[in-house]
Amino acid sequence: MLENHLPTAELQALDAAHHMHPFTDGGALNKKGARIITGGKGVFLTDSDGNRILDAMAGLWCVNIGYGREEMAQVAANQIRQLSFYNTFFQTSHVPAIELAQRLAELAPGDLNHVFYNGSGSDSNDTNIRIVRHYWATKGKPDKQIVISRWNGYHGSTIGSGSLTGMKYMHEQGVPMIDGIAHINEPNWWADGGDMTPEDFGLMRARELEAKIHELGEGNVAAFIAEPVQGAGGVIVPPSTYWPEIQRICDAHEILLIADEVITGFGRTGKWFGSQTMGIRPDIMTIAKGLSSGYIPIGGSLMSDEVADVINDGGDFNHGYTYSAHPVAAAIALENLRILDEEGIVERTGSVVAPYLKAKWESLTDHPMVGEAKIVGAMGSIALTPHKESRAKFAGKQGAVGYICRERCFANNLVMRHVGDRMVISPPLVITEAEIDLLIDRARLSLDEAYDKAKAEGLFKVA
Repeated sequence: MLENHLPTAELQALDAAHHMHPFTDGGALNKKGARIITGGKGVFLTDSDGNRILDAMAGLWCVNIGYGREEMAQVAANQIRQLSFYNTFFQTSHVPAIELAQRLAELAPGDLNHVFYNGSGSDSNDTNIRIVRHYWATKGKPDKQIVISRWNGYHGSTIGSGSLTGMKYMHEQGVPMIDGIAHINEPNWWADGGDMTPEDFGLMRARELEAKIHELGEGNVAAFIAEPVQGAGGVIVPPSTYWPEIQRICDAHEILLIADEVITGFGRTGKWFGSQTMGIRPDIMTIAKGLSSGYIPIGGSLMSDEVADVINDGGDFNHGYTYSAHPVAAAIALENLRILDEEGIVERTGSVVAPYLKAKWESLTDHPMVGEAKIVGAMGSIALTPHKESRAKFAGKQGAVGYICRERCFANNLVMRHVGDRMVISPPLVITEAEIDLLIDRARLSLDEAYDKAKAEGLFKVA
């Protein structure tokens, strides 16, 4: 731990000289200089200039128990001393992997009683492609290869998971989709619903899955993958009619349902899993992020009894990673789950944090630039618009106003992300009512400043 670090300007220069950032315009950042984070405690970060920043994004949707838990450090140290690493490839296992698998089976809904360990959400979704194709081949249906996903959904950025991801700008830049991936439209009523009611729109978008299955042929489709609530796509909360219809379609057409719970898992929606919140019965569930609260990389693919039995009966499953079931990662994840459970963090999120945050968050719709506020549990978004009644987009480059708002948030010591012209939050689940009040105060100040700047720069115009 570096207590006495170099001056900020020197750190920024070294960062620019050697560090390539993800999802970043490197040239622009190097001219501007990165913000250097030096510490974290609870819901707050500290930067190299001593600013105390409220992190309303929980890192990248993941620091559910908050920063700086000493118990996590102690568990990591103890496990490193006991068994720092061993793999589970060669008919071996170890205690942390076994205990974590048992605990996940206890927590997961339905019969999701089996886990294949991975290192992140991205490689977990790569694994899911392999699982569903091997599953159907083992069952004598090798043509069932295609995985259907959604435009604007996010499932990772490797070649496989990036193909599942429905963000076209990624496909245009070095992630050409692999064969056997198809997409349908997202259930984003605010952007695409027109004059339809949210309920009718939700049914329409769900039935695009059925139409796509008919187009591709049921005998060729292996699975449908989606996030219970789209996260990186802008916290898009589907209409109430959407998920029941999706479940019906998957059941009716012999299609495996994969719930990508990388963001929504481990308390984020007010229950242990978003599938429970949305009433989904997945065959496979993708987990990562909140599994360890971001303290160390770990991910997994949870499988139903049926899927696991078929995979286990199919001979060698020729897939895996060096760090699958890493003992230190598994031990830390176990401690994270203990904290979430024994401190009642998941229950408190549903009963205290969610309703308080919802009321405060939805109050932002009285702002002249905010057209919609959506929230589930402790993840929410607001839609910025120049005209609320028509749900209009801004003229000019989409996301320009959102970027201004994000920059004002950072200037006001608040981490709030922009996805196009939506502002999104996903704070640590341990946030208090007083800290929610501070979040909203800083968000409102940032909205005011962004509104003034957008008008001054001629951006507050209807497209």
